[in-house]
Amino acid sequence: MSEATVPAGAAAAASRGGGAGARRPRTLFEKIWDAHEVRPETASTPAVLYVDLHLVHEVTSPQAFAELRARGLRVRRPDRTLATMDHSTPTLPRGADGAFPVVDVRAAAQLERLAENCRDFGIPLYALGDERQGIVHVIGPEQGLTQPGMTIVCGDSHTSTHGAFGALAFGIGTTEVAHVLATQCLLQKRAKTMEVRVEGRLPRGVAAKDLILAIIARIGTGGGTGHVLEYTGPAIRALSMEERMTVCNMSIEAGARAGRGAPDDTTFEYLAGRPFAPRGAAWDAALARWTSLRGDDGGAYDASVTIDASRLAPMVTYGTNPGMAIPVDGRVPDPAREGDASRRAALEKALA
Repeated sequence: MSEATVPAGAAAAASRGGGAGARRPRTLFEKIWDAHEVRPETASTPAVLYVDLHLVHEVTSPQAFAELRARGLRVRRPDRTLATMDHSTPTLPRGADGAFPVVDVRAAAQLERLAENCRDFGIPLYALGDERQGIVHVIGPEQGLTQPGMTIVCGDSHTSTHGAFGALAFGIGTTEVAHVLATQCLLQKRAKTMEVRVEGRLPRGVAAKDLILAIIARIGTGGGTGHVLEYTGPAIRALSMEERMTVCNMSIEAGARAGRGAPDDTTFEYLAGRPFAPRGAAWDAALARWTSLRGDDGGAYDASVTIDASRLAPMVTYGTNPGMAIPVDGRVPDPAREGDASRRAALEKALA
């Protein structure tokens, strides 16, 4: 993967229409999907979706690489693939020999296997000791690999973090990791869309984590099931990229397939000058494409919810899932006052 390159899929996302979808107003999700659809969904088969960037780590990839070896397959696009050591990494400081102490035998085996797999299949790896190594959802933005209009997948549910940059990003399972490695494509059914519009501005002392907890408390941990959440409104536009990443990351806690927002000047300023961001004339061309990544007027969402940011307070979770959240000045619900038997049982269990 060379620096200062723009993935082909991302470049296409602003310009390709995708058949009949181009003849009606579309949301940004629909535009990105249509631009990456290799083969459309039918009544009996899912769509084939092209993947711009595949992020890999040591936990969900060993079986995928074993599948490739068993079938005699190579990685289709190692230049669109990046691995980092993430989930099984030690938190202890380096030893006297400069090595990181991995005290868990299974964790050590996973890390060694990832290094072996990346070496055998020609995949770039940010290993322990590499200053670029880090959280798999963070290295993409840090390096400028995550860009507007892209499709991004990883064997981790919180891949939705990258949606903050105007990408369509979601987690996949180990079998799907193998499929993307071998084909650079993914079988997917098109998700529904839910607009989460946040009006006003966050009050002093209220952070992005409070905002997404308030959203989850409002719609529930299953409220986003089957949907991609699209965050809109002035309160979203006022957030920093790090804050937007927090909101998109936790979309999964609402049951959503992914969370994302439209790119804007805040996005472009964050990306400018990063190692893999376009430069010179390529940056100007990319900026023109990214600026055009907007939903059409009249583009319809399958569902919509509106939040008034100015009425939010710092949030506290009191139970066993992120939907059990209340403002810091609120009261924990009393199970005896809950009329629904299943919700009452869940409250009683959480409080116990």
